[in-house]
Amino acid sequence: MSVIPASAENAALRGPFFVVLNAGSGHHNSDEQQALIARVFEEGGRAFEFLLVDNPARISEVARRAVGLAQSREGVVVAAGGDGTINAVAALVLASGCPFGVLPQGTFNYFGRVHGIPQDTAAAVRALLSANLQAVQAGQVNGRLFLVNASLGLYPQLLEDREAWKHQFGRSRLVAFLAGLATVLQNRKQLHLQIESAGQAVALRTPTLFVGNNRLQLARVGIAEQQADAVEQGQLAAIVVRPLGTLALFGLLMRGLLGQLGEDDNIDSFSFRRLTVTPRGVKRIKVATDGETAWMRTPLVFEVAPRPLLLLVPAPADRAEVQ
Repeated sequence: MSVIPASAENAALRGPFFVVLNAGSGHHNSDEQQALIARVFEEGGRAFEFLLVDNPARISEVARRAVGLAQSREGVVVAAGGDGTINAVAALVLASGCPFGVLPQGTFNYFGRVHGIPQDTAAAVRALLSANLQAVQAGQVNGRLFLVNASLGLYPQLLEDREAWKHQFGRSRLVAFLAGLATVLQNRKQLHLQIESAGQAVALRTPTLFVGNNRLQLARVGIAEQQADAVEQGQLAAIVVRPLGTLALFGLLMRGLLGQLGEDDNIDSFSFRRLTVTPRGVKRIKVATDGETAWMRTPLVFEVAPRPLLLLVPAPADRAEVQ
């Protein structure tokens, strides 16, 4: 069990909030959200400062500035945005030891939802004012942070296609589903992987490897409760899809939407703390982490991060029901 430093507890209770606000996340109007957040903080008597992200390429730069301010003024770094924004800010916060707060503003918001953070912005801001610090597990792949999931193969391609569809048709769950359907119908690639964990090595062929660090997301698609619980017990959960044709992949997509993925014989899942993955014949491969894709050198090492994130979790009276 991680011990939370007294300095972090004090910052969470009394320190100023440095809010990294992504103007492009979700359906929200940035000016309206900024005004709403400011009003609730002012009503609560807490100091705050906004650091706006007007260009996604600058989010790490802005987050680094927020961390520096929080360290020098004994404050809290807050990420306002979707899971991708939260990931980018958390990656800078993790090594600093600063308290971390979240105002979910994306489409799925798995990270915020699994920790009972309200999806309504005003309620989420009020919850920060009386929140408790909790040490929360993070995952890493080749040192890159993920809070919800990481993957290679079909899933990163699905994410890229989904973003392209969103730019054209707008953000909604229906658009995300249709984009996923189009990806499945067009993608026929198989990965040849050597995976090793706890001294055991296996060769396998699969269209995608998915690693989860979010119990809610795993439960939503119907992955065995044993694997979902493993995330709460200091491990990560891996999902491997066996080689399938297009029609069978479509059926798998539908099972996932219905929360029945774990019942499919074409799915294998297992838990681990450290997993080494070596794709055959490639030195670099595209990997998705919390909805953002990047090229990484192989082999890939998926593992539980050596230190937790100090997250501001709502007090019981402020917690939102997990949905």
